[in-house]
Amino acid sequence: MAVRESRIRSRRPACAVAAVAAAALVAAVPTVAAGETAPPAPVPAPSASAPPAEKPAGEPAGKPAGEPAGKPAGTPAEKPAVPPAFGAYLDYGARGVARMDELSRWLGDAELRVGHTYLPGDRWSNIEGAPGFLDVWADWRTRKADRMLVLNVPMMERNEEHVGDDEVRALLSQGAAGRFDQHFRALAEHLVALKVPDTVLVLGWEMNGTTYTHRCGPDPEAWKTYWNRIVTTMRSVPGQKFRFDFAPSRGRDAVPWTQCYPGDATVDIIGMDSYDQPRGMPFDEQVKEPYGLQAHVDFAKAHGKPVSYPEWGLFRNGDNAAYMRRMLAWMDEHKPVYNTVTDYCPHGVFQCDDNPRSTAVYRSVLFGRTDDPAAEPADPQTPEPTPTTPPATPTAPPVPPVPSTTPARPADCSPLELGDWVEHWLGGKLCLRLDWYARNNASDK
Repeated sequence: MAVRESRIRSRRPACAVAAVAAAALVAAVPTVAAGETAPPAPVPAPSASAPPAEKPAGEPAGKPAGEPAGKPAGTPAEKPAVPPAFGAYLDYGARGVARMDELSRWLGDAELRVGHTYLPGDRWSNIEGAPGFLDVWADWRTRKADRMLVLNVPMMERNEEHVGDDEVRALLSQGAAGRFDQHFRALAEHLVALKVPDTVLVLGWEMNGTTYTHRCGPDPEAWKTYWNRIVTTMRSVPGQKFRFDFAPSRGRDAVPWTQCYPGDATVDIIGMDSYDQPRGMPFDEQVKEPYGLQAHVDFAKAHGKPVSYPEWGLFRNGDNAAYMRRMLAWMDEHKPVYNTVTDYCPHGVFQCDDNPRSTAVYRSVLFGRTDDPAAEPADPQTPEPTPTTPPATPTAPPVPPVPSTTPARPADCSPLELGDWVEHWLGGKLCLRLDWYARNNASDK
């Protein structure tokens, strides 16, 4: 299978690091001494890092040892889990935080529980979290207890500089040996100090492709060892409750993403970045293709992990309302821990005017959606109060019809049949105005 085309990334932080990066370069890192010991064994995630409200649908709740199966008669039924969280990537910095409220209002005050941003991958000092960069996101996260901060974390500096395979292979070997541990320890300490120790970390995303220096393909074994080393280092920081999201791009891409999976002990969520590509591929094929959407949920189920969709949106197939409707339905069915649409052109819906039909579908499906526990069914043993007036239901505009691609024929104009080849060369049909004689005679007077 051909390698997937890279997406436009002009809105990512790698192209705007001057606004967030410290001016000084990171001091040179000493090389690994000969005979260095093997990396430490991965530390499993603490159980507190996966709140019960975000377990996959159908997963049984834990019970104390020795508790009998079933429930005594008259025991109130458990309330359903909080619905899966959703949000959008709106911008990498403070503007992204500000636009969360705008998007919520546009969606009829829908509850956006997920804030999503990316650490710049240009230099190690920014991967550690440049001063001031994460503060606004931490402030947004801590305002409400049920919010979630999702942070994409590069595994290498110079992450989008098209570093060659030989150099990537050497860097992965150095990372597996522990050369870069201090940067990830600094990031973990920074997040804990900002009071966001439960951040979801999308570490080394789209590792199965060719775009990033942190890609897996040149040496999958070293990549997996390096991932495990990063997770172990960050989990060693006191106070942390991080969850680590392994998120390849959909499909085989450069290498099968299953070859990069580092193991259940260091992965909390199995995500997937899934855009509407390649050109001409219908949604059913995106589901069924090797390493596609169905393979993703099957793999996660086999490993006892929930799924996520950190990046998704339109792409090679333009304003594709069918994709938008099917992808939203897919996520409603498979209950990811979270999903965040990539909201800039060509992928987006709120900040992109190029996709009006897909925008209308997105808005109509999510308009007014809320995760407010007060909206959940009450205890069945408590009678429901009788409403005096029916509740107001938010409405969204209907999906506009597909615009016609046939040009309207001018009035008083008769088309000339010149043949397919001539019409192709001319770029369309010619027509003869029926009033040409009258207009010409009038001009002579």
